[in-house]
Amino acid sequence: MNPAIGFASGSAVNVGEKLYQLRSWRGYSIRHLAEMSGLAINTLSLIENGKTSPSVSTLQQVAMALEVPITAFFEMDAEKQAVICSSNQKREQAQLQDTTIEDLSLGKYSGNVQALLVTLPPESQCGERNIVHNGHEIVFCLSGRVHYRVDGQIYVLEENDSLMFEAHLPHCWKNEENVPARLLLVMVPNDPREKAIERHFGPLNE
Repeated sequence: MNPAIGFASGSAVNVGEKLYQLRSWRGYSIRHLAEMSGLAINTLSLIENGKTSPSVSTLQQVAMALEVPITAFFEMDAEKQAVICSSNQKREQAQLQDTTIEDLSLGKYSGNVQALLVTLPPESQCGERNIVHNGHEIVFCLSGRVHYRVDGQIYVLEENDSLMFEAHLPHCWKNEENVPARLLLVMVPNDPREKAIERHFGPLNE
């Protein structure tokens, strides 16, 4: 699996390099980050060195330990703006193992709301571990069929179904069908310092 996250614009973000930058920014050793995230040192080392690509849940664990939004792993240098209008042609598509992500803010929005278009391929899931972060999460199923587990309860979302919950409740998703599913995922952190998208997928921009 290519550890770089490719974008439609032709640029690419290397998750391992971003992880190293964020870890160094925090002043964490790889051992300390392993203790904080609950991940093995070897796993973190493989990601940083570009030897493997993390799952969404793994990236979420790392983001939580680093206290950054999951979008921090994907963000490119850009001036923040109060108004963002994105066309389908300009949105960057990030590939994380089994999940394709489109950041509707283009990595430029100055507010705390984080909005993504998420495409789940057939028979895929977010990872082995549940995702937990502060704030609130809203899911709107655009197409397909998705099983969303929140605090142990399974919710089956089909086209035009929605789900809203407090994001401190353990949650994850799974596409058990043989066709892709597409979701609009909106996250609103309670703490402006926390980037919930990074909890799900890792940092998007610096």
